[in-house]
Amino acid sequence: MARPYAGISSDERRRQRRERLLLAALDLFTARGFAQTKVAALCAAAGVSTRNFYEEFENKERLLLLLHDRINALALERVTAALAELDSADAATRISTLLDAFVSTVTADPRVPRLAYVEAVGVNAELERQHQEWVARWADFIESEAENAAAQGFAPQRDFHLTAIALVGAVTGLLREWQAHDPPLDVADIAAEIKGLMPAAITR
Repeated sequence: MARPYAGISSDERRRQRRERLLLAALDLFTARGFAQTKVAALCAAAGVSTRNFYEEFENKERLLLLLHDRINALALERVTAALAELDSADAATRISTLLDAFVSTVTADPRVPRLAYVEAVGVNAELERQHQEWVARWADFIESEAENAAAQGFAPQRDFHLTAIALVGAVTGLLREWQAHDPPLDVADIAAEIKGLMPAAITR
């Protein structure tokens, strides 16, 4: 069994190294670009050795994969938690609440949409598979809310599958434009556009 160092177990030290590497990756991948970031630079920023890096990750693509997954999972977790408080709310309130929760999560840090919607695109087949998995999960979530809206009479009864996929693409495009625009676009304008899109799409 490994002995603690300075009161910290080896497992905890390893966890802390991983987190420092993830934070360094979020910073460097979005500031320099994923392709331009070297493993040595990640290690220097995180304060770990290259040996420690390769003990945790096969390559920098694995870091990007994990960050992309975490960003989406956190947003979905917060949206789901917000809606859990609104079981009896009307459809319009539910839609407004879920979109507020989503936008506030992904715009709190401009690096988040940069990494998720720009740097993680087209890197390798594994990331593309994960991206498509998250598109499907978000589309399923939107489709479920649209069906709930239809059950309440807020939207017509129809198949919302393609509408949900289209909404995921539209929201992704708006967030990509928000983080890339110079000077930065007003978050409130992006939020208002997104909050206008979903009701318009599902009630047509």
